[in-house]
Amino acid sequence: MSAATISIIGMVAALAVLTFMVMKDMNIFVAAIAVSLLVAVTGGIDLYDAIKVNYMTGFVGFVRNNFLIFLAGSLMAKVYEITSASKSIARLLLKTFGTKNAVLSLILATGILTYGGIAGFVVCFSLFPIALEMFRAADIPRRYIPGVIIFGCCTFSAIGPGNPQVGQVVLVNALGTTLMSSYVVGFIATILTLIGGVWYFDFSIKRAKKTESFVPKPFDTFHDDEEVPSAIVSLIPLVLSLLAINVKIDGKALVPIEYGVALGAALAYVLMRKYVKTEKPMMNHVSDSISDALMAACNTSAVVGFGSVVSAAVGFNAVVDMITAIPGPDLVAVAVATNILAGVCGSGSGGMGIAAPILANIYGPRGMSMAVLHRTMLIASTGIDTMPYNGFVVTVTSGVCKESPKDAYMPVFWSNMVLPVIVTIICIVIYTFFPNLP
Repeated sequence: MSAATISIIGMVAALAVLTFMVMKDMNIFVAAIAVSLLVAVTGGIDLYDAIKVNYMTGFVGFVRNNFLIFLAGSLMAKVYEITSASKSIARLLLKTFGTKNAVLSLILATGILTYGGIAGFVVCFSLFPIALEMFRAADIPRRYIPGVIIFGCCTFSAIGPGNPQVGQVVLVNALGTTLMSSYVVGFIATILTLIGGVWYFDFSIKRAKKTESFVPKPFDTFHDDEEVPSAIVSLIPLVLSLLAINVKIDGKALVPIEYGVALGAALAYVLMRKYVKTEKPMMNHVSDSISDALMAACNTSAVVGFGSVVSAAVGFNAVVDMITAIPGPDLVAVAVATNILAGVCGSGSGGMGIAAPILANIYGPRGMSMAVLHRTMLIASTGIDTMPYNGFVVTVTSGVCKESPKDAYMPVFWSNMVLPVIVTIICIVIYTFFPNLP
């Protein structure tokens, strides 16, 4: 058996072990380092170098490149949390669509907030209380809350043209593209994903309600009468932030992405500071935001570091060669490679950070448009990245919602993994027949 074959077997085994460890609620840092050592042993990498050089290079590189957008999104989210602005938007949608459409309301509320630049890892904290209210009123099983929040944060809103989420920023930095690159297919994918997700949850919840109902946890609290700012005022900073980072003058955006989101956070605080109900000093909230951003960035980087070790294993180039040799349109290989690396990293943004320069060097000389590469990778990255060990999945399921992965993961699997793969296939077909769409 060749060294490359042994290495590939080690990679597959490491992914299986990582999934098992996370499903058993093991710390993500411990799990990621453990499986990195397994990949090193089977992949011909010195154990010390695997952690000190390969793992930490991937870990530190991801934090360096993306911490500012994590921080800006965390600051925006903190303002929307302490002013209850996120709840205001959610309640407007619930009032508009009614209790019968509680899931649609929560999906749209989550999507609007993340599309506007608020970090998904904090949106889940601020929207979870209103999700409890919505699901209790509609008598929807509580175990669906993680899946709905993750879907709203990580699928249609993450692939939508113009959004400043981390995954898209990674591609902008790596490929020299823009947030609006290949926007026609981007909007098609966004709409298809949203419709498909709403249909899935409606279908699945109707079946579940035949035998299940909403059962609160002993620690759940409800705040139905809490005063919140106007939903219109709550939306203004999000809209202005999106405009500032997407409107261009002489080919350049008005402000850089990170600055635009941070300025949106400052504007939100100025407009809604009277709704801050806590007596905690504002600088303490800023400190909390920095801590949240560090934790979110490091949770993602923990698995990105594992992906970096995988990319140094002797079998990695063989895997890349196999993927790029897949018959059919080049975009098929792009989608497969992105999905595999996103799955290995347990993070779409982490997987794209590794895959983008590799795929650009392979397909750029073949004449592939960087805009098409950008959009295809972004759409594909929202599929297999949502493994049980994905840092955001772990945070929302176990940390925020206090649900077990065993009870809550299947809705995540169908809405956040299977559906995006289907949408990716549809988009590749569109690109194949209409390669010159803007």
